Amino acid sequence: MKRRQVLLATGALLAVSQPALAQQSAKVWRVGYIVGGPRGGIFDEFLKGMRELGYDEGRNLAIESRFADGQFDRLPAQAADLVNSNVDVIVVSSTPALAAVKRATSTIPIVTQIVGDPVKSGFVASLARPGGNITGLSLANTDLSAKWFELATKLSSRPPIGILAHREQPTARGYVENIESEASKLGVETTVAYVSAADEIEGAFGTLARERATVVIVLPSGMFTAQIDRIAQLALKHRMASVATTLTDAEAGLLLSYGQNYRAFARKAATYVDKIFKGAKPSELPIEQPTIIELAINLVTARQLGLTIPPELLVRADRVIE
Repeated sequence: MKRRQVLLATGALLAVSQPALAQQSAKVWRVGYIVGGPRGGIFDEFLKGMRELGYDEGRNLAIESRFADGQFDRLPAQAADLVNSNVDVIVVSSTPALAAVKRATSTIPIVTQIVGDPVKSGFVASLARPGGNITGLSLANTDLSAKWFELATKLSSRPPIGILAHREQPTARGYVENIESEASKLGVETTVAYVSAADEIEGAFGTLARERATVVIVLPSGMFTAQIDRIAQLALKHRMASVATTLTDAEAGLLLSYGQNYRAFARKAATYVDKIFKGAKPSELPIEQPTIIELAINLVTARQLGLTIPPELLVRADRVIE
Protein backbone atom coordinates (compact mmCIF):
# COMPACT_ATOMS: atom_id res chain seq x y z
CA MET A 1 0.00 0.00 0.00
CA LYS A 2 1.33 3.41 -0.96
CA ARG A 3 2.08 6.08 1.67
CA ARG A 4 -0.89 8.20 0.53
CA GLN A 5 -3.22 5.20 0.84
CA VAL A 6 -1.91 4.44 4.35
CA LEU A 7 -2.56 8.01 5.45
CA LEU A 8 -6.05 7.93 3.98
CA ALA A 9 -6.81 4.67 5.76
CA THR A 10 -5.53 6.04 9.07
CA GLY A 11 -7.59 9.17 8.61
CA ALA A 12 -10.68 7.08 7.94
CA LEU A 13 -10.12 5.12 11.15
CA LEU A 14 -9.77 8.34 13.13
CA ALA A 15 -12.91 9.71 11.56
CA VAL A 16 -14.78 6.65 12.80
CA SER A 17 -13.18 6.45 16.23
CA GLN A 18 -13.39 10.12 17.23
CA PRO A 19 -17.22 10.35 17.18
CA ALA A 20 -17.37 7.06 19.06
CA LEU A 21 -15.05 8.39 21.73
CA ALA A 22 -16.99 11.64 21.92
CA GLN A 23 -20.21 9.69 22.33
CA GLN A 24 -18.68 7.61 25.12
CA SER A 25 -17.33 10.64 26.98
CA ALA A 26 -20.72 12.34 26.67
CA LYS A 27 -22.51 9.44 28.38
CA VAL A 28 -25.08 10.67 30.87
CA TRP A 29 -25.62 8.10 33.62
CA ARG A 30 -29.15 7.87 34.96
CA VAL A 31 -29.53 7.12 38.67
CA GLY A 32 -32.81 6.38 40.38
CA TYR A 33 -32.97 7.29 44.07
CA ILE A 34 -35.78 6.19 46.37
CA VAL A 35 -36.19 6.62 50.11
CA GLY A 36 -38.94 5.70 52.55
CA GLY A 37 -38.52 8.98 54.42
CA PRO A 38 -38.26 12.62 53.35
CA ARG A 39 -35.68 14.31 51.20
CA GLY A 40 -32.91 15.33 53.56
CA GLY A 41 -29.25 15.29 54.38
CA ILE A 42 -28.56 11.73 53.26
CA PHE A 43 -29.69 12.53 49.70
CA ASP A 44 -27.53 15.64 49.64
CA GLU A 45 -24.57 13.62 50.97
CA PHE A 46 -25.05 11.03 48.23
CA LEU A 47 -24.93 13.76 45.59
CA LYS A 48 -21.79 15.12 47.27
CA GLY A 49 -20.22 11.67 47.05
CA MET A 50 -21.08 11.45 43.35
CA ARG A 51 -19.53 14.87 42.70
CA GLU A 52 -16.34 13.81 44.48
CA LEU A 53 -16.12 10.91 42.01
CA GLY A 54 -16.54 13.19 38.99
CA TYR A 55 -20.29 12.95 38.36
CA ASP A 56 -22.23 16.20 38.02
CA GLU A 57 -25.93 16.67 37.36
CA GLY A 58 -26.50 18.30 34.00
CA ARG A 59 -23.17 17.08 32.62
CA ASN A 60 -22.76 13.33 32.98
CA LEU A 61 -25.37 12.50 35.62
CA ALA A 62 -29.15 12.60 35.79
CA ILE A 63 -31.04 11.83 39.00
CA GLU A 64 -34.61 10.54 39.20
CA SER A 65 -35.57 10.83 42.88
CA ARG A 66 -38.64 9.64 44.78
CA PHE A 67 -39.40 10.35 48.46
CA ALA A 68 -42.20 8.51 50.30
CA ASP A 69 -42.13 10.85 53.34
CA GLY A 70 -42.83 7.92 55.64
CA GLN A 71 -45.93 6.82 53.69
CA PHE A 72 -44.75 3.38 52.66
CA ASP A 73 -47.85 2.66 50.58
CA ARG A 74 -46.39 5.07 48.00
CA LEU A 75 -43.28 2.98 47.49
CA PRO A 76 -44.53 0.30 45.03
CA ALA A 77 -45.73 2.92 42.52
CA GLN A 78 -42.59 4.99 42.99
CA ALA A 79 -40.37 1.95 42.47
CA ALA A 80 -42.24 0.95 39.31
CA ASP A 81 -41.94 4.52 38.03
CA LEU A 82 -38.16 4.45 38.47
CA VAL A 83 -37.87 1.12 36.69
CA ASN A 84 -39.91 2.48 33.77
CA SER A 85 -37.61 5.51 33.62
CA ASN A 86 -34.81 3.30 32.27
CA VAL A 87 -32.29 4.24 34.93
CA ASP A 88 -28.88 2.58 34.97
CA VAL A 89 -28.87 1.93 38.73
CA ILE A 90 -31.26 2.48 41.63
CA VAL A 91 -30.03 3.67 45.02
CA VAL A 92 -32.32 2.61 47.87
CA SER A 93 -32.58 4.09 51.34
CA SER A 94 -34.79 2.19 53.87
CA THR A 95 -35.79 -1.44 54.03
CA PRO A 96 -39.41 -0.89 52.81
CA ALA A 97 -38.05 0.94 49.76
CA LEU A 98 -35.69 -1.97 49.04
CA ALA A 99 -38.59 -4.43 49.22
CA ALA A 100 -40.57 -2.34 46.73
CA VAL A 101 -37.67 -2.00 44.28
CA LYS A 102 -36.77 -5.69 44.51
CA ARG A 103 -40.33 -6.57 43.52
CA ALA A 104 -40.16 -4.11 40.62
CA THR A 105 -36.92 -5.30 39.00
CA SER A 106 -34.53 -8.22 39.02
CA THR A 107 -32.19 -6.79 36.38
CA ILE A 108 -31.42 -3.14 37.16
CA PRO A 109 -28.51 -2.91 39.65
CA ILE A 110 -29.66 -1.85 43.13
CA VAL A 111 -27.34 -0.13 45.62
CA THR A 112 -28.54 -0.14 49.21
CA GLN A 113 -27.69 2.97 51.17
CA ILE A 114 -29.42 2.82 54.55
CA VAL A 115 -31.28 -0.46 55.08
CA GLY A 116 -31.53 -3.13 57.76
CA ASP A 117 -30.17 -6.66 57.49
CA PRO A 118 -30.58 -7.71 53.82
CA VAL A 119 -29.61 -11.33 54.54
CA LYS A 120 -32.10 -11.79 57.38
CA SER A 121 -34.77 -10.09 55.27
CA GLY A 122 -34.10 -12.49 52.37
CA PHE A 123 -32.94 -9.86 49.86
CA VAL A 124 -29.44 -11.30 49.29
CA ALA A 125 -27.71 -14.65 49.74
CA SER A 126 -24.86 -13.31 51.90
CA LEU A 127 -23.01 -10.12 52.68
CA ALA A 128 -19.78 -11.41 51.11
CA ARG A 129 -21.41 -12.57 47.86
CA PRO A 130 -24.89 -11.08 47.62
CA GLY A 131 -25.78 -12.60 44.24
CA GLY A 132 -28.53 -11.20 42.05
CA ASN A 133 -28.74 -7.45 41.38
CA ILE A 134 -28.36 -6.04 44.93
CA THR A 135 -25.27 -4.72 46.71
CA GLY A 136 -24.27 -1.73 48.83
CA LEU A 137 -24.34 -1.07 52.55
CA SER A 138 -26.23 -2.58 55.48
CA LEU A 139 -27.04 -1.23 58.92
CA ALA A 140 -27.20 -4.75 60.30
CA ASN A 141 -25.73 -4.72 63.78
CA THR A 142 -27.39 -6.87 66.43
CA ASP A 143 -25.56 -5.12 69.25
CA LEU A 144 -27.21 -1.73 68.72
CA SER A 145 -30.63 -2.48 70.18
CA ALA A 146 -29.01 -3.77 73.36
CA LYS A 147 -26.98 -0.58 73.54
CA TRP A 148 -30.11 1.58 73.13
CA PHE A 149 -31.64 -0.26 76.06
CA GLU A 150 -28.49 0.16 78.17
CA LEU A 151 -28.45 3.90 77.49
CA ALA A 152 -32.15 4.19 78.32
CA THR A 153 -31.58 2.60 81.73
CA LYS A 154 -28.84 5.15 82.45
CA LEU A 155 -31.29 7.98 81.79
CA SER A 156 -34.05 6.68 84.03
CA SER A 157 -33.96 4.53 87.13
CA ARG A 158 -37.72 4.03 87.12
CA PRO A 159 -39.33 1.51 84.73
CA PRO A 160 -40.96 0.98 82.38
CA ILE A 161 -38.73 1.71 79.41
CA GLY A 162 -40.92 3.01 76.60
CA ILE A 163 -40.42 1.97 72.95
CA LEU A 164 -41.88 3.81 69.96
CA ALA A 165 -42.08 1.53 66.92
CA HIS A 166 -43.48 1.80 63.39
CA ARG A 167 -45.65 -1.24 62.78
CA GLU A 168 -44.89 -1.38 59.03
CA GLN A 169 -41.12 -1.06 59.47
CA PRO A 170 -39.72 -4.56 58.74
CA THR A 171 -36.90 -4.25 61.28
CA ALA A 172 -39.09 -3.00 64.15
CA ARG A 173 -40.19 -6.38 65.52
CA GLY A 174 -36.63 -7.65 65.70
CA TYR A 175 -35.46 -4.55 67.55
CA VAL A 176 -38.35 -4.81 70.02
CA GLU A 177 -37.63 -8.48 70.67
CA ASN A 178 -33.93 -7.76 71.28
CA ILE A 179 -34.71 -4.92 73.69
CA GLU A 180 -37.30 -6.98 75.55
CA SER A 181 -34.81 -9.84 75.81
CA GLU A 182 -32.21 -7.54 77.38
CA ALA A 183 -34.84 -6.10 79.71
CA SER A 184 -35.97 -9.51 80.91
CA LYS A 185 -32.40 -10.42 81.90
CA LEU A 186 -32.41 -7.48 84.31
CA GLY A 187 -36.04 -7.73 85.33
CA VAL A 188 -36.81 -4.34 83.78
CA GLU A 189 -40.32 -3.69 82.50
CA THR A 190 -40.87 -2.32 78.98
CA THR A 191 -43.91 -0.92 77.21
CA VAL A 192 -44.24 -0.71 73.42
CA ALA A 193 -46.33 1.77 71.43
CA TYR A 194 -46.77 0.71 67.80
CA VAL A 195 -48.00 3.20 65.23
CA SER A 196 -49.01 2.72 61.60
CA ALA A 197 -49.41 6.35 60.55
CA ALA A 198 -48.00 9.74 61.47
CA ASP A 199 -51.27 10.90 63.03
CA GLU A 200 -50.98 8.09 65.61
CA ILE A 201 -47.69 9.33 67.07
CA GLU A 202 -49.23 11.79 69.51
CA GLY A 203 -51.58 9.12 70.82
CA ALA A 204 -48.65 6.74 71.21
CA PHE A 205 -46.87 9.22 73.46
CA GLY A 206 -50.06 9.57 75.47
CA THR A 207 -50.14 5.80 75.93
CA LEU A 208 -46.51 5.70 77.04
CA ALA A 209 -47.17 8.55 79.47
CA ARG A 210 -50.12 6.70 81.00
CA GLU A 211 -47.83 3.71 81.46
CA ARG A 212 -45.53 6.11 83.39
CA ALA A 213 -42.60 5.75 81.01
CA THR A 214 -39.99 8.43 81.69
CA VAL A 215 -37.70 7.40 78.82
CA VAL A 216 -38.54 6.32 75.27
CA ILE A 217 -36.45 4.52 72.67
CA VAL A 218 -37.41 5.77 69.20
CA LEU A 219 -36.70 2.94 66.75
CA PRO A 220 -35.46 3.59 63.19
CA SER A 221 -38.14 4.37 60.61
CA GLY A 222 -38.48 6.58 57.57
CA MET A 223 -41.79 7.79 58.93
CA PHE A 224 -40.17 8.81 62.21
CA THR A 225 -37.44 10.62 60.27
CA ALA A 226 -40.14 12.62 58.49
CA GLN A 227 -41.77 13.41 61.86
CA ILE A 228 -38.63 13.80 63.97
CA ASP A 229 -39.26 17.44 64.99
CA ARG A 230 -42.74 16.53 66.20
CA ILE A 231 -41.43 13.48 68.07
CA ALA A 232 -38.85 15.65 69.83
CA GLN A 233 -41.58 18.11 70.86
CA LEU A 234 -43.83 15.33 72.17
CA ALA A 235 -40.99 13.81 74.19
CA LEU A 236 -40.43 17.21 75.82
CA LYS A 237 -44.14 17.71 76.39
CA HIS A 238 -44.41 14.40 78.24
CA ARG A 239 -41.11 14.94 80.09
CA MET A 240 -39.54 11.84 78.57
CA ALA A 241 -35.85 11.34 78.01
CA SER A 242 -35.37 10.01 74.48
CA VAL A 243 -32.90 7.58 72.93
CA ALA A 244 -32.67 7.57 69.15
CA THR A 245 -30.48 6.01 66.50
CA THR A 246 -28.64 8.65 64.49
CA LEU A 247 -26.96 12.02 64.92
CA THR A 248 -29.67 13.86 63.00
CA ASP A 249 -32.20 12.75 65.65
CA ALA A 250 -30.16 14.36 68.42
CA GLU A 251 -29.68 17.45 66.29
CA ALA A 252 -33.47 17.65 65.91
CA GLY A 253 -33.94 17.75 69.69
CA LEU A 254 -34.02 14.18 70.94
CA LEU A 255 -31.90 13.77 74.04
CA LEU A 256 -29.44 11.12 72.95
CA SER A 257 -28.60 9.13 69.85
CA TYR A 258 -26.40 6.10 69.29
CA GLY A 259 -25.88 4.59 65.88
CA GLN A 260 -24.25 4.61 62.52
CA ASN A 261 -23.06 7.72 60.76
CA TYR A 262 -25.80 7.97 58.13
CA ARG A 263 -24.06 10.79 56.29
CA ALA A 264 -20.90 8.74 55.84
CA PHE A 265 -23.05 5.84 54.61
CA ALA A 266 -24.78 8.11 52.12
CA ARG A 267 -21.47 9.21 50.59
CA LYS A 268 -20.10 5.66 50.59
CA ALA A 269 -23.03 4.48 48.47
CA ALA A 270 -21.72 6.65 45.65
CA THR A 271 -18.59 4.48 45.42
CA TYR A 272 -20.78 1.44 44.67
CA VAL A 273 -22.60 3.32 41.93
CA ASP A 274 -19.25 4.32 40.42
CA LYS A 275 -17.99 0.72 40.43
CA ILE A 276 -21.15 -0.47 38.68
CA PHE A 277 -20.81 2.26 36.05
CA LYS A 278 -17.28 0.97 35.44
CA GLY A 279 -18.47 -2.59 34.87
CA ALA A 280 -18.58 -4.27 38.29
CA LYS A 281 -21.39 -6.75 38.87
CA PRO A 282 -23.60 -6.17 41.95
CA SER A 283 -23.63 -9.89 42.65
CA GLU A 284 -19.86 -9.83 43.21
CA LEU A 285 -19.56 -6.64 45.29
CA PRO A 286 -19.59 -7.45 49.03
CA ILE A 287 -22.11 -5.59 51.16
CA GLU A 288 -20.41 -3.45 53.81
CA GLN A 289 -21.49 -3.04 57.42
CA PRO A 290 -21.04 0.05 59.60
CA THR A 291 -17.66 0.99 60.96
CA ILE A 292 -18.54 4.39 62.44
CA ILE A 293 -20.84 4.26 65.48
CA GLU A 294 -21.47 7.58 67.24
CA LEU A 295 -22.93 8.68 70.55
CA ALA A 296 -24.47 12.16 70.51
CA ILE A 297 -25.99 14.03 73.45
CA ASN A 298 -28.18 17.12 73.24
CA LEU A 299 -27.51 19.19 76.38
CA VAL A 300 -30.12 21.77 75.36
CA THR A 301 -32.79 19.09 75.61
CA ALA A 302 -31.28 17.83 78.87
CA ARG A 303 -31.65 21.29 80.40
CA GLN A 304 -35.23 21.57 79.17
CA LEU A 305 -36.00 18.25 80.88
CA GLY A 306 -34.09 19.21 84.02
CA LEU A 307 -31.85 16.17 83.62
CA THR A 308 -28.21 15.76 84.54
CA ILE A 309 -26.43 13.53 82.04
CA PRO A 310 -24.24 10.92 83.78
CA PRO A 311 -20.57 11.96 83.50
CA GLU A 312 -19.58 8.61 82.01
CA LEU A 313 -21.88 9.26 79.05
CA LEU A 314 -20.50 12.74 78.47
CA VAL A 315 -16.96 11.33 78.42
CA ARG A 316 -17.98 8.71 75.85
CA ALA A 317 -19.90 11.12 73.61
CA ASP A 318 -18.60 11.72 70.10
CA ARG A 319 -20.76 14.80 69.76
CA VAL A 320 -22.22 17.09 72.42
CA ILE A 321 -24.85 19.59 71.28
CA GLU A 322 -24.93 22.71 73.45
